[in-house]
Amino acid sequence: MDQEVEVRRSLLSSLKRLIFGAPIATSRAHHERLSRFYGLPVFASDAISSMAYATEEILLVLVLAGSMATGMVTNISIAIAILVGIVIFSYVRTIYAYPQGGGGYRVSSDNLGSKAGRVAGAALLIDYVLTVAVSVSSGVLAIVSAFPQATPYIVHLGIAATLLVAWINLRGTRESGLVFAIPTYTFIVLILALIVGGIFKAIGSEVTPTSAVHPPASGAFEVFGLWIVLRAFSAGCTALTGIEAIADGAGAFKAPEAKNASFTLITLGVIIAVLFVGASWLSLQLGVTPLHVGTPEYKTVLAQMAEKVFGIGPMFYAMQIATMVILVLAANTAFADFPRLSSFMAKDGYLPRQLSNLGDRLVFQNGIMLLAIAACLLIFAFHGDTHKLIPLYAVGVFTSFTLSQAGMVVRQVKLKAPSWGVIASVIGTLTTGVVMLIILVTKFSGGAWLVVIAVAILLTFFYQVRKHYDYLAERLNVGPDEHVKPISGTVLLLVPPRIHRGILHAIAYAQNISADCRAIHITDDPSTVENMKAQWDKFGGHLPLVILESPYRSLVEPLLEYIDQAVSEEPNHILTIIVPQAVAKHWWQTILHNNAATPIKMALASRKNVVITNVRYFLE
Repeated sequence: MDQEVEVRRSLLSSLKRLIFGAPIATSRAHHERLSRFYGLPVFASDAISSMAYATEEILLVLVLAGSMATGMVTNISIAIAILVGIVIFSYVRTIYAYPQGGGGYRVSSDNLGSKAGRVAGAALLIDYVLTVAVSVSSGVLAIVSAFPQATPYIVHLGIAATLLVAWINLRGTRESGLVFAIPTYTFIVLILALIVGGIFKAIGSEVTPTSAVHPPASGAFEVFGLWIVLRAFSAGCTALTGIEAIADGAGAFKAPEAKNASFTLITLGVIIAVLFVGASWLSLQLGVTPLHVGTPEYKTVLAQMAEKVFGIGPMFYAMQIATMVILVLAANTAFADFPRLSSFMAKDGYLPRQLSNLGDRLVFQNGIMLLAIAACLLIFAFHGDTHKLIPLYAVGVFTSFTLSQAGMVVRQVKLKAPSWGVIASVIGTLTTGVVMLIILVTKFSGGAWLVVIAVAILLTFFYQVRKHYDYLAERLNVGPDEHVKPISGTVLLLVPPRIHRGILHAIAYAQNISADCRAIHITDDPSTVENMKAQWDKFGGHLPLVILESPYRSLVEPLLEYIDQAVSEEPNHILTIIVPQAVAKHWWQTILHNNAATPIKMALASRKNVVITNVRYFLE
C-alpha cells in the first residue's frame, strides 16, 4: 500500500514538473529577475501590441464624419505620443521613488491615503482583466483576417489563448521572458518594415481607399468637430495601456532595479511614439478604413496596410501571425502585474491572503489563475468582440495614472524636492486627469459605466475583506493578561457504522485518550439493533453503546441532536468526535465505498467546542 502511494505521488510530482517546471528555491529568487532585454517583452508587450489596433480605433470614430475627419488621424496620434512622453517622464520619477514596485496603488496609498490607493488598485485590477480580454481578442481577429474560416471559433480561440499565456506564466517570470522576447521584437521589426515600405509605396503612387465601416456623414465634422476629435483621441488612448506595468513591476528587474526599469520604460516610450505615429500616418497615405467584423472581406486596418505594402504573400502572413502572437502575448503584461498588484493589496488586507503566496515557481500562482478565469468569462460574455470591449478599456488605467501623479506631487512637496520636479508631476496630474474625464465622458454610454460600477463593487469588497481581517486580528490578539485556560474535561464520542477490524483500532484509540467515552450507532433499520448490541458486547471494549434510530434515514441529524444535548450538559468540556474512515487500496475503489465520515465531518465543522478526529483504517 505504502509503495503504491509513493509511486502515485512520484507520478503526480513528475507530471507537475513536466507541465509547470521544477520548484525553485526562495534563495534563487534574484536569479529569476529580468534584464532590460527580457523586461521589455514581459512588461511592455501590452503597450507595444496596442499599435495593432489603436490606429483602427481612432479611424472607427473619424470615419463617421467623412474624409475631412479621417485626415486628422496623424495629428491625433502625435497628440497621444506627446501624452505618452508626459506619462513616461512621470513614471520614471515614480520608479526611482519606489524601486521595489507597487506603481499607482503604492504611490496613492502612501501619499493620498488608503482610500485613494484602493481606488487606484481597483481601477488597475479591472484594467488588467480588460487588457487580457482585449489583447487576446484582437490577436484572434488578426488570424481571422488571414484565415476567414476561423470566424465561428473566435471565442474558443480566445479562451484557449488566454489559458496558454496563463500556463506559460505559471512556469515562472524568467521563462515567460524567454518565450515572449522573440515574438515581441519580431513584431517591432515587422511594423518598422511596414512603415518604411509604406513610405516608398505611398510616394508617387495612387491608392484606392477601402470601403468604410459606415458611409461618411456629410457635414458631420463641421457640426460635431470637437466632440468627434475628443472621441477619437479617447479611443486612441488605448495606446497608453500597459505603460504603468514597468513601474508596478520594477522590483522584478535585476539590480539596480530603478535604473534598469526606467531605461526600459524610456525605450518603450520611443518605440510607441515611432510605431504609433508611423502606422497612423501610413493608414492615411494608403487610404485604408475600418471594416465590419464578421463580414467575408473583413481585415483589420493593420492587415489592410500589410496587404497594400507587401501584397498577399509571405510578408503579409508573417505580419498577421506576428500580430496575433504579440497581441496574445500582450496579455502577459497583465499576467505579470495583476498577480503582483494583488499580492500587495493582499498583504495590506484588502484581498484574500492566498493571493500573496508565492508558488513553487516563485510566481503568485493564485493571482495568475484568478486573472485567467476573469478574462475568459469576459471574452465569453462579449463574444470576443474588441469593439465592444475597448469602450470599457483605458478608464481604469488613466484613473491610476492621475492618482499616481497626484501622489507624487504630494510626496515631492513633503520631501521639498526641486520645483521643476513638482511642476512636472503637476503637469502630469492635470494632463492625465483631463484625459481620464474625456475618456469617461466619451465612452460612458458605450460601456464605461460598467467600469464605474465594477470599481464600486471592488471597493465594497476591499472594505469587507479588510473589516474581516481587522475583526480576526482583534479576536485572536493575545492581551497581556491572557493565559492558558485549563479544559474541565474531554468527552469522546465514537461513531461506528458496524463492527469490523477498522472499528477495533478506533476503539483502542478512544480508550487511550479519555475514560469518558461512549459509542454512538445510528441506524435506520430497527431489525439490526439486537445484532449490533450483541457484537458490541463482544468487541466493544466495555464502551457504553448508544443506539440512535433514524426514521427518516438521515445519518447526520440524529447525531447533531445528540451532540448538541451533550454540549449543553457539559458546556466547559471539549467534545471529541471520533470518525472511522476507510482508505481504499486503489484510488478508483474509493467511489465504491459508502463512506459516512465525509458528511459527518462537514456537518460538524461549524460546531463550537467540538473536535473531529479521523481514525483511518487501510484496506490493504
